[in-house]
Amino acid sequence: MPTYPLFDYPPYETALASTMVDVIRNNDLDLLHVHYAIPHASAAYMAKRILEKEAKKIIPVITTLHGTDITLVGRDKTYAPVVAFSINQSDGITAVSENLRDETYKTFCIEKEIEVIYNFVDVARFTRKPIDAFKKVIAPHGERILLHASNFRKIKRVTDVVKIFFEVHRQMPSKLLFVGDGPERQMAEELSRSLGVGDSVRFVGKQEQMEDILAIADLFLLTSEYESFGLAALEAMASGVPVVSTNAGGLKEIMIQGETGYMADIGDINTMAAYAMKILGDDDILKKFKSNAAAHAKKYDISNIVPLYEKLYERFL
Repeated sequence: MPTYPLFDYPPYETALASTMVDVIRNNDLDLLHVHYAIPHASAAYMAKRILEKEAKKIIPVITTLHGTDITLVGRDKTYAPVVAFSINQSDGITAVSENLRDETYKTFCIEKEIEVIYNFVDVARFTRKPIDAFKKVIAPHGERILLHASNFRKIKRVTDVVKIFFEVHRQMPSKLLFVGDGPERQMAEELSRSLGVGDSVRFVGKQEQMEDILAIADLFLLTSEYESFGLAALEAMASGVPVVSTNAGGLKEIMIQGETGYMADIGDINTMAAYAMKILGDDDILKKFKSNAAAHAKKYDISNIVPLYEKLYERFL
């Protein structure tokens, strides 16, 4: 007889729920805070029911929504009922931006309040002095350094980053750093070469120490079709790097137009290139934007956001 992997091995959610039960029992936990509706909230629901039945213990579950669980997975009709059920069965629900909260209500029939608690950044980690030797390797003649970091999925529109850089490079000595990897990387590499800027573009792959890379950057480019929050932009600002981005999703909630950077419509290459040159074209202007970005990021420092979660926990304990 043929074998079927589905029956040979437990589904991922089942294994995850079993792990949660084991961790709660062995560490005497009083609350479970999970991130993403699938698979973590659905697994947490199973774990909660198991503990109620077998140990007579009530474990409140807090679910934080981050984006792809709503905007990508959740819109697949195959998973939508599970996403909605998992969210509604959570005792507390948070979203990382007002935009994501609104998208969740729009997409699913949610019966409970979704509270907005913004993503946070460790400002101390990203407040770094640039490593001069590293900066000279990238920009040996003092060129302006533009940076993009992402997972190179189609939604990030990484070829738009190349097109913006092409316009900037025509006007001033500059370099572009791409951090990350993904399906659209090859297209970005090919476009860089075809536009004749390949020698000024570096693809450095995935990097763990983003704070060291951001420390040498002058401008961060984010051209996404959608960002539920824009954590990459916030990390850039925490490093004192102004941002030129689209006005998509939650970016409008963390960016201040004309102060921490500029936003433009999705695909508006010319406007974003003009904004980039406006910031980079004058040392005094660049210095002002860098200072504004760093100051604004402190609003989202870990020390300000974590207490909001602690207050949420207290309500359910």
